[in-house]
Amino acid sequence: MSMRWYVVHAYSGYEKKVATALKERIDLHEMGDRFGDVLVPTEEVVEMKNGQKRKSERKFFPGYVLVQMELDDDTWHLVKETPRVMGFIGGKADAPAPITDAEAQAILRRVEDGTEKPRPKTLFEPGEMVRVVDGPFNDFNGVVEEVNYEKSRLNVAVLIFGRSTPVELEFSQVEKT
Repeated sequence: MSMRWYVVHAYSGYEKKVATALKERIDLHEMGDRFGDVLVPTEEVVEMKNGQKRKSERKFFPGYVLVQMELDDDTWHLVKETPRVMGFIGGKADAPAPITDAEAQAILRRVEDGTEKPRPKTLFEPGEMVRVVDGPFNDFNGVVEEVNYEKSRLNVAVLIFGRSTPVELEFSQVEKT
């Protein structure tokens, strides 16, 4: 049998503890040859707090852990009896379905991209209303015209004296309304 990726449903907020417990149980029961990687899919995000950039981790599938394994009765029971695991996703309760290789590769690629270039915590879209919270245009509302994620800047059309004026602002200077 070849190893496939399975999605395990864990208690929300306990994904890392479930992954650690699962790895410990695999070692304890000496089943390392039937398990591959145990992964909590996360990406690095950048947020501004008190004027400073902070990097943090965000799970892009909260409540889920990916497990690469050969499915048989022993491995199924090992995963299912791990504390804070609610079960497998997909298939039937006693015969879970693996995710496709294409889906697994897409998730793994997203995890790698997320560690290489962190994304901003808040995502903006053109046409969205924002409120300026810092700088000379403080307390003005505007419409996002253009977003530049590489430089963390926005072009916002702000109404000043009844005229639409384009203003370039940093992500930290605006908030969604």
